[in-house]
Amino acid sequence: MTGPMREISDITTSTLSEEILTSTQPLLLRGLVADWPLVQAGLQSAQAASSYLLRFYGGAPMITKLAAPDTGGRYFYNQDMTGFNFRNDHYRLYEVLAAIEKHASEAVPPAIYVGATAVDTWLPGLRAENDLALGERQPLVSIWIGNRSRIAAHHDVPDNIACVAVGHRRFTVFPPQQVENLYIGPLDFNPAGQAVSLVDFANPDFNQHPRFAEALNHAQIAELGPGDAIFIPSLWWHHVEALDNFNVLVNYWWRKSPDYLGSPTVALMHGILSLRDLPPEQREAWHAMFRHYVFEANEQTAAHIPPDARSALAPLDADGAQALLAQIVKRLGR
Repeated sequence: MTGPMREISDITTSTLSEEILTSTQPLLLRGLVADWPLVQAGLQSAQAASSYLLRFYGGAPMITKLAAPDTGGRYFYNQDMTGFNFRNDHYRLYEVLAAIEKHASEAVPPAIYVGATAVDTWLPGLRAENDLALGERQPLVSIWIGNRSRIAAHHDVPDNIACVAVGHRRFTVFPPQQVENLYIGPLDFNPAGQAVSLVDFANPDFNQHPRFAEALNHAQIAELGPGDAIFIPSLWWHHVEALDNFNVLVNYWWRKSPDYLGSPTVALMHGILSLRDLPPEQREAWHAMFRHYVFEANEQTAAHIPPDARSALAPLDADGAQALLAQIVKRLGR
């Protein structure tokens, strides 16, 4: 029921266009990082890729997720959702790589995963030889290293380019509007900081999650090999599978909005605290207020107020955002 993703080929790390980097639809960027030395090492062997990574490693322990073989690499909640089916520990990179190699021939290995690890902190110098040209954007660049895994569908606020350096991955992505059909779990208690779909994509239970069938009608799927990349726009839900015994991915996150603007996720959480449980007529009144001041705000919203008196209703700059934040903090402290 899923459909293919739009694919762009004949592209290199130095020819990424603004059209791609500002896309509002996901894109499969075939061969984008094929010339990276890390990709070339991985094509030689897992050992060559491991040796290449260790050239840049400083030696400090890294957060490592470990899960039993019977999880099938699905990093998720435990049975009653009181905790998780994996544990976090600290290992040095060479220990992680050795463990992955040790279990590589097993049909059902324990799951081993180093995720969302800042490249510039843990592997300084790697980007000097393996990087993307993103103009003036200053992305957070992370590396993901592990064996076979399944990461539940989730979304990220920043835009994202994920580059497959070693192994193969499958991405299944959904537009933000499919949130009601993905059966999202708790916002404030989840495996890795973002709320996730409770649907097991490998074995969906349509009796328990009937609306997931509708979500699949809107899904796009992409199969990536070494050197391929995917652009995932802000807030698009994505389920990620690492398919090989050894996988390495490097991703780039950046926001289109200025750093001084607040977090929409925090606003959502505060909305739950202050609005969700109000009487229906009050929720409807606040719905109109938010529509007017936030979601449909335009140049007419405050046109009746003198420009110098519009305060928070004026276009925000860094100073205005700081002043508004100070007011929010003051009110929260009451």
